[in-house]
Amino acid sequence: MSQLSYARYGKDNIRLYKVDKNEKTGVQTVVEQTVCTLLEGDIDVSYTKADNSVVVATDTQKQTTYILAKQNPIDPPEQFAAILGDHFVKTYPHIHVAHVKIIQHRWTRMNIDGKPHPHSFYRDSQEIRVVEAVTRENEGVTIRSKIEKLLVLKSTGSAFHGFHRDEFTRLPETWDRILSTEVEAGWKWKTFKDLAEVKKVDFNAAWEQARNITLKTFAEDDSASVQATMYKMCDLILAAVPLVEAVDYALPNKHYFEIDLSWYKGLKNTGKDATVFAPQSDPNGLIQCTVTRKPKSKL
Repeated sequence: MSQLSYARYGKDNIRLYKVDKNEKTGVQTVVEQTVCTLLEGDIDVSYTKADNSVVVATDTQKQTTYILAKQNPIDPPEQFAAILGDHFVKTYPHIHVAHVKIIQHRWTRMNIDGKPHPHSFYRDSQEIRVVEAVTRENEGVTIRSKIEKLLVLKSTGSAFHGFHRDEFTRLPETWDRILSTEVEAGWKWKTFKDLAEVKKVDFNAAWEQARNITLKTFAEDDSASVQATMYKMCDLILAAVPLVEAVDYALPNKHYFEIDLSWYKGLKNTGKDATVFAPQSDPNGLIQCTVTRKPKSKL
C-alpha cells in the first residue's frame, strides 16, 4: 500500500507589471515581477480520489495575483508576498499554508540631460531581488529576502595565502589578485505573527542596507579570503537590521588567470607585471556561509 506523504500545487511564472502614476507631477514608477504561488492543506483527495472539489485552480491563483496587485502596492515584494499568502489562507478554510516566491526585475530610471526622466527606464544589469514567503494558518509569516545575480569585480585588494598545503596542492599563494563573484545573498527575518506586523517593516530600506553593505565591504575590505570577507558582510547586516535573524551568502569565484607571454620576445605579463588576463568559466570555487545571532546569555 502507498500513501500521499506531501503535496502542494500552484501557479508558477506569473508575469506581473505595475505602473504607479502621480497625476500631479507626471512621474511614473514601474515594478516588474515574476510570481509563484503554491498551496498546501486538505487536498489529499484531489490526488488519491480524483476529487477536484478541493482544488483552488492554478488559474484562480493567477487571477487572484493580478486582482490583489491592482488593489495593493506590490513594492516592497515582501509585503505583497505576505498579502497573497494571507489571502489564500484566510479565503479557503481547507488551505493551511501558502508559499509565495517573487522575483523582482531591475528597472532603473533614466537620467536625461542630467535630470531623472519621469517615465523612462533601462535595465542596467541582470541583478534580481527575490522574496520567499510562507504563510501558515495560526502560525504567522516567515520571509527570506535575497539578492541574486549581482556581478562584482575588483582588480586588486584581494589575497589568498597561508592555506593548507599537501601532496595534492598545486595552487600558488598570492598577495594580490583579481576578485570577482556573482553575489547571492539572503537574509531571514524573524517570524511575523500576522500581515499587520509585516506591513510595519521597511523592507526596501533593509534591502538597500544589505546591498550597500555588500558592495562597500567587497570594495573596501583588504580581503584575506572570500570566506573572511563574506563573514564581515553577514556580521554588518545583522548589526544594521535588528529584525533579521540570519544572513547567508553563496559566492562563486569568477577566475581571471594570468597569461605567460614570455615566449614572445620576453614579454612580461606575470606577477606584478600582469595586465592581460584570461577570464575563466569553470571549474570555479564556491564559498558559502550562514551567520546567525548568538543566543542571549541566561543570567
